[in-house]
Amino acid sequence: MLPHPTHATVRNRILSALPAEEFKRVADKLHRVELALGESLHRAGEPIEQVYFVDSGFISALTMLSEGQPLEIGLIGSEGAAGVSVVLGATNSYSETMCQTGGGAYRIATPALLEIVAHAPHLRDLLLRYTHVFHVQVAQTAACNAHHELSQRLARWLLAAHDRSGVPELSLTQDLIAVMLGVRRSTVSIAAGALQKAGIIRYQHGRITILDRVGLENAACECYEAVASEYRALFGEHPFEPASAAAPLA
Repeated sequence: MLPHPTHATVRNRILSALPAEEFKRVADKLHRVELALGESLHRAGEPIEQVYFVDSGFISALTMLSEGQPLEIGLIGSEGAAGVSVVLGATNSYSETMCQTGGGAYRIATPALLEIVAHAPHLRDLLLRYTHVFHVQVAQTAACNAHHELSQRLARWLLAAHDRSGVPELSLTQDLIAVMLGVRRSTVSIAAGALQKAGIIRYQHGRITILDRVGLENAACECYEAVASEYRALFGEHPFEPASAAAPLA
């Protein structure tokens, strides 16, 4: 377990936006933890004992279907936190949260966070705003899965993953993407092949490299921008401005 964060080094957007006094109050209760690929932070139906402010990497929120098949309903990166529904009064996790990459986070026990939130209005406001944005993401993902073509959905998902990873090359197998999008592996192969043929991505040996960010945005449906716009409306900026504004990356 690594040291507490400092205001100068923390990359989580919620924590970095806090005024100094509130940041110190919450930082004293935070502990840095390393996140491993495939690690589950919360299990569906189990108590939310810890909240994780993501500092690097990204986490999938997964709903478990009746036949045991997981389906992704949202992504969490350094713009937010996993387990944040506790501020709305939830005690058990609705979804499973699983790390899709290695990375780091700042962990805090749920009772400690709730005690701090009761006396930290800026933190409470930021957590509530983020909770709303995450719910918008979940709703938009449901609409996207129901109405848009797989190639558009794949482009949307890769944009979201690229935003949160901050790097153009992603370690993602087609099996993993198929699970995230709730489709067969063979259909992912076709959709990825079309993006590769267009020169937008390169897919080799479980690694997807984004070659043309603008092209990927053009290939995606409106769902990606809908969530980003809601974030801007509440927070005044794009959640991942450096990646969003970048020129083609390779």
